[in-house]
Amino acid sequence: MKKYIVSLCLLGLFVTGCMGARCISGNCQNGYGTFIAPSGSKYVGEFKNGLQNGQGTKTYTNGATYVGEFKNGLQNGQGTFKSASGNKYVGQWKDNEMEGQGTYTYANGNEYVGQWKNDKRNGQGTFTFASGDKYVGQWKDDKKHGQGTFTFASGNKYVGQWIDSKMEGQGTYTYANGDEYVGEFYDDKLNGQGTMTYANGTKKSGLWKNGELVGR
Repeated sequence: MKKYIVSLCLLGLFVTGCMGARCISGNCQNGYGTFIAPSGSKYVGEFKNGLQNGQGTKTYTNGATYVGEFKNGLQNGQGTFKSASGNKYVGQWKDNEMEGQGTYTYANGNEYVGQWKNDKRNGQGTFTFASGDKYVGQWKDDKKHGQGTFTFASGNKYVGQWIDSKMEGQGTYTYANGDEYVGEFYDDKLNGQGTMTYANGTKKSGLWKNGELVGR
């Protein structure tokens, strides 16, 4: 436990045994108290063995706040984080990182609802843009990756594979005017074998390159 507390002190976390740390009220060992970390951040809540354990509120010097559950001095469980810039996350945490199911609302109006791991969007989730665009599908390290559906505010829609936030692999792109392409994509463009069916019923099939039909 002593080595664990020393590690937390080096990270600037809330531990009563750290040099420069101050318990300004209550019981910061085993109970409920108010604690000032060496960094100047403040924690108000429950303690066990000198560590944050239970329900509490952490206020950072930059104005950000976390309200929720703690375990062994770290944010673990359900909690709400608000940044000084206006971003907000409500969901699950593991060892001070967003992990599990959660909702992140950005100050610019964007919103992500889904799975998290290592503080990043990982797994299944829905990202709704303030512009009206919407992506529903798989994520990897904050990027659209795997199978997903992107609906554009313009009315266009893509259903298919993604790699590193780009349309890549097999997919179907439906245009607002009724045209539809079914086939291969690369680098966000029609690339590979595919068929374009136009709203008037005509079709073009063959090899596409950067959105243009180059061979049949």
